[in-house]
Amino acid sequence: MLIDQYYIILVIPALVFSLIAQGMVTSAFSKYSQIANSRNITGADAARILMRQSRINDVQIEPVRGSLSDHYDPSHKVLRLSEPVYGKSSIAAVGVAAHETGHAIQHAKGYAPLGLRSALVPAARLGSSLGPALALLGLIVSIPPLFNLGIILFTAAVGFTLITLPVEFNASARAIAILRAGQVLSEEELAGVKKVLTAAALTYVAAALSAIANLLRFVLLSRSRRR
Repeated sequence: MLIDQYYIILVIPALVFSLIAQGMVTSAFSKYSQIANSRNITGADAARILMRQSRINDVQIEPVRGSLSDHYDPSHKVLRLSEPVYGKSSIAAVGVAAHETGHAIQHAKGYAPLGLRSALVPAARLGSSLGPALALLGLIVSIPPLFNLGIILFTAAVGFTLITLPVEFNASARAIAILRAGQVLSEEELAGVKKVLTAAALTYVAAALSAIANLLRFVLLSRSRRR
C-alpha cells in the first residue's frame, strides 16, 4: 500500500473513526447484554412478536454462530440471529433482533432502498475487491483506462455503502416504533436499545466515510500525477 499525503489526510482519519465506532458498538452491546429485559423475552421471541404484529408469517428465524453476525436474508426470507441474541433475554438481544426484523418488515413492505441495496450486492463485492487494486495499478503503470475501470468498479462499492445508510436507519426506526407500540419494552429499556442501535449505525457511517475517503484519494492522486 502506498502511503501518500491524501492517505494521511483522508483515509487515516476515516480509519480512526471506524475504530472508534466499532469500539462504541462493542461496548454498548456488551453493557446491555448484561441487563435482562423485564418481560424476559429472548431475541427470537422479540422477532416473532414484531413479525406477528406486522402480519409477516413467511419468514423463518434461525440461530447462527458468532457474535454480531445477525442479518436478514431477503433472498431466502430467513432472519438469522447470533448466539448472544437468539436465545438471550437481554435488552441488547431484543434490540438487535428488532433491528434485523426491521429489515424483514422493509422487505415485506417493498421498501425501495432495500431492494436497491440488494441489487447492488454483486457489483459492490466486485468493486470493493477489484476496484482499488485496478485503480492503484493503473496509477503505477500509467494506464488511464485501467485506472478508470478501477474507479468505476469502486464507485459501485461506495454507492452500496451510501444506500446502506437509509436502509439501516429506517430498520432501527421501525424496530423502536414497533417495540414501543406493542409495549414490548419499557421506555427505560428502549433507551438502552437506542444506545445499542445508535452505536451500530455509526459503524455504517464510518464504512461510508472510509469508502468515500479512499475514492477521493485515488481521484486526487490521478489529478496530481497529470500535472
